[in-house]
Amino acid sequence: MAGRRVECLWKRHVMEKLKQRDRVQCQAFEEIIHQYNRLLEKSDLQVVFSEHLHTEKYEQQNRHDLSPVLGGGRSDSLQQEMAQMRIKHQEELTELHKKRGELAQSVIELNNQIQQKDKEIQSNEAKMQDYQQQISHLEGECRDLRNSLADLERANQTLRDEYDALQITFSALEEKLRKTTEDNQELVTRWMSEKAQEANKLNAENEKDSRRRQAKLQKELADAAKEPLPIEPDDDIEVLSEDAGKGAGGAGETSPSRQRSRTPSRRVSQPPAAGLLDSISNIFIRRRSVNSFGSSPESAEVPSACADVRVPSTALHVFDAHDGEVNAVRFSPGSRLLATGGMDRRVKLWEVVSGRCEPKGALTGSNAGITSIEFDSAGSSLLAASNDFASRIWTVDDYRLRHTLTGHSGKVLSARFLLDNTRIVSGSYDRTLKLWDLRSKVCMKTVFAGSSCNDIVCTEQCVMSGHFDKKVRFWDIRSESIVHELELLGRVTSLDLNHDRTELLSCSRDDLVKIIDLRCNAVRQTFKAQGFKCGSDFTRVTFSPDGSYVAAGSADGVLYIWNVLTGKLDKTLDKGHSSAINSVSWSPSGTYVASVEKGSKAVLWSDM
Repeated sequence: MAGRRVECLWKRHVMEKLKQRDRVQCQAFEEIIHQYNRLLEKSDLQVVFSEHLHTEKYEQQNRHDLSPVLGGGRSDSLQQEMAQMRIKHQEELTELHKKRGELAQSVIELNNQIQQKDKEIQSNEAKMQDYQQQISHLEGECRDLRNSLADLERANQTLRDEYDALQITFSALEEKLRKTTEDNQELVTRWMSEKAQEANKLNAENEKDSRRRQAKLQKELADAAKEPLPIEPDDDIEVLSEDAGKGAGGAGETSPSRQRSRTPSRRVSQPPAAGLLDSISNIFIRRRSVNSFGSSPESAEVPSACADVRVPSTALHVFDAHDGEVNAVRFSPGSRLLATGGMDRRVKLWEVVSGRCEPKGALTGSNAGITSIEFDSAGSSLLAASNDFASRIWTVDDYRLRHTLTGHSGKVLSARFLLDNTRIVSGSYDRTLKLWDLRSKVCMKTVFAGSSCNDIVCTEQCVMSGHFDKKVRFWDIRSESIVHELELLGRVTSLDLNHDRTELLSCSRDDLVKIIDLRCNAVRQTFKAQGFKCGSDFTRVTFSPDGSYVAAGSADGVLYIWNVLTGKLDKTLDKGHSSAINSVSWSPSGTYVASVEKGSKAVLWSDM
């Protein structure tokens, strides 16, 4: 209906415009047409008049011929009149011809104008058709836009309803969180009070036990005093005084009686309650350390340098470690656990049992891929650096995230514990090194290195960092200054220290593995092999536990092992990996070697 109504209005509008144009154009040319018609009539009259003049002239000639008797004066006057009339008529005829030409030219021009107007009318009609099509198209688009607007309004209303529902859920969860926090605080307070009560009970029991033992000792001493002794009481007193003066370090020979008498005198001089309290305090301290670090005293033992290192020869276990590229691998100090980190943002723990790696757990919390891994000296905590500009620390026993250290403006490529396990050094792509204190959880120092830091190793007061600009820098932690710089021939990808911390192992993109003597800060030995190629800027190499061998992975998936004593290539292991090896770790026990690749696989090697 609306379309038909618009079409009728359009037709009516066109008809009115055409009528108006006809009226305007007819009024403009009506006088010209009237004049043209008059000229045509005059032209016809002139033709008739000329014929009439010709006829009269002919008649006059005839008359002149017929009446020669007429006088000469009359004939001359008649001829003059005829000449004047002829001239007059000739002028009128010329004027009429001139006007006729002008009118003909005007007619031609008007015809041209009419044709031009007709063309304009046709063009305007074509434009009107185009405009009508555009109007129809735009009306369709308007309808579509109205429908889309209605759909968007409905979707917006739905989203508003969902937002309101989510807001209500969020408020409920926030209230629940607040209540949970209050309950947690209450539980912590109760737990602290109960721990204080238990400590008071333990102290009371210790005090009661010490009193009981002291009373028992006093009773035993009283009973012993009542018994008859084979020596004189003066001697016994002398021995007691002598023992009290000299203590346990008394020299000279003593009789059995004096030895028997020395024992009670020693007990009297040093009551057993102090030793008991010391032992209980030691137990409490050890328990507290277990609770704080999450490990038992047995796991806190750091193995010494391994004397029995086995050079691997076979791949015992090949397994899929992560969903994607595996960047880091590290054995725990006790060689019982193996940790791997990959681009799937997780650190996985594997238990090495009978030449196989059994999955034990996963450490989550990172927002990007893991770049490096390290255990602390006790094996109770694990430090990992990641591409999300942060370093994180988990406790191994309960898999809990304890610390998140953020502050770098680029991906963290390496992080290491210092020897006291309370401080951490991290190196980043942002060309800075940061020293962190785990007790206060703050960054103590930030050092600008001038180049991207790819790897870090630490001693007590020195940090060694390998950089993208082919340099190994030695930093003094106390002064924040560079002690020494050593430039290699390629970008440094990895650093490692031997057990004695006297030699530094480096790998660089010039496909060379070098040993740097830290006592003279010079390259002592260089290892290379045909086919060995460093696969990336983060390829990690390692010393054996006794420092006698060096293991490195190549870009073709082959594991190379060099003998440090001879400086020659000992073995190449090529059955295990199908892509470039990213990292290698040698177990502290010397039994196993683990390697990971750019694929998803990890390989456990040994000589068994």
